Amino acid sequence: MSETTPPTESTQKSALLFIFITLFIDVMGLGIIIPVLPDLIISMVGGTYETAVVYGGLMMLMYSVLQFFFSPILGSLSDQLGRRPVLLFSLLGFGVDYFLTAFAPTIGWLFVGRGIAGITGASFTTATAYIADISPPEKRAANFGIVGAAFGLGFIAGPAIGGALAEFPTRVPFFVAAGLSLCNAIFGYFVMPESLKPENRRKFSWKRANPIGSFIHFSGQPFIMLMAIAFFLVNLAGQSLPTTWSYFTMGELGWSKSLVGYSLAAVGVAVSVVQGGLIRKIVPWLGEKKSIFAGIILYALGMLIAGSAGETGTSAGTILMFVCIIPLAFGGIAGATIQGMLSKEVAANAQGELQGFMNAWVSVAAIIGPLLLPFLYNHFSKETATPHAPGASFLFSVLLCLAGLVLAAYTLKKYRKS
Repeated sequence: MSETTPPTESTQKSALLFIFITLFIDVMGLGIIIPVLPDLIISMVGGTYETAVVYGGLMMLMYSVLQFFFSPILGSLSDQLGRRPVLLFSLLGFGVDYFLTAFAPTIGWLFVGRGIAGITGASFTTATAYIADISPPEKRAANFGIVGAAFGLGFIAGPAIGGALAEFPTRVPFFVAAGLSLCNAIFGYFVMPESLKPENRRKFSWKRANPIGSFIHFSGQPFIMLMAIAFFLVNLAGQSLPTTWSYFTMGELGWSKSLVGYSLAAVGVAVSVVQGGLIRKIVPWLGEKKSIFAGIILYALGMLIAGSAGETGTSAGTILMFVCIIPLAFGGIAGATIQGMLSKEVAANAQGELQGFMNAWVSVAAIIGPLLLPFLYNHFSKETATPHAPGASFLFSVLLCLAGLVLAAYTLKKYRKS
């Protein structure tokens, strides 16, 4: 299909399907390397998993910092060049990262690969702008749920494949992930239509493309800025899951690695069901405002249940951790609805800029979360801690959700009367 031919009404579903497949393969590639990355790091630097987690954490931090700076740039570039070339560039970047990792002779090359991924990794930013391009305003919140569904399913399939490939030499999963990313880029080159019409494009501006300039630009639009901060607070709360879930369940509830894997698979299934299907019924039924409120409240409830699990005994705690997955999955409707609502506040030629701005907030959360939340667990899980609260990171996340709820309610009341 021509790279300059925007999808028509009749091709909207196929375009959404392509975006879903693209993001699914993207996340699956990342998931494949999760089970084997620690062993690769240990093979390079020696030591134990306690040593490897430091290097892995630094790579995550570097990736998030680079995403913070480059997501607004690539988002704005997509407003000038179109979504298609930027998305293909991002997919190629991940492929290069995985190939570098597969061939890396030293730990430094792993950081180089992650750096390339952080600079080029605008797949989610550009994909959400693509969805905004092809979706009617009233369907954007529901269609943004495709992003969450792709993440959930990719996070199920990726670690499962990575676990199976763990029986092979350590670098084999990285070659598989690289191959998937490059095949994804080739698939997109021949199949993906351009979504941004020429008349809806705008000239690239460094003043608005860098994260500081982007923040300054949107600070002049208080509704967008305040809702983005509420979005950030909920995302920061969500960082308690990737940063402490495994350590909390294994340390406080005695879970095995396989049980941790099953629980993460359950999270992926629940998120996929809600974001991929139920959100299309919930948002039209409740409306955008109530969907945001309900989502944040349910997310806070899920965090509260998780935070209580460490105080109830091993069996009851395990049940609570699986129960909390349900409200956490439904809580995801808040983020998608906020993105859908804000996408209606900017022109068609600024959707990439907006999504880059929103992804910058996600990156800030991904920077702060690993620096803060694991230390809450580390400190308050000690027997000598006062109070002794192993679930402190989850309970703190409840407070973050409540702060986001209050801010969203204030903003919507002040700026959205209907």
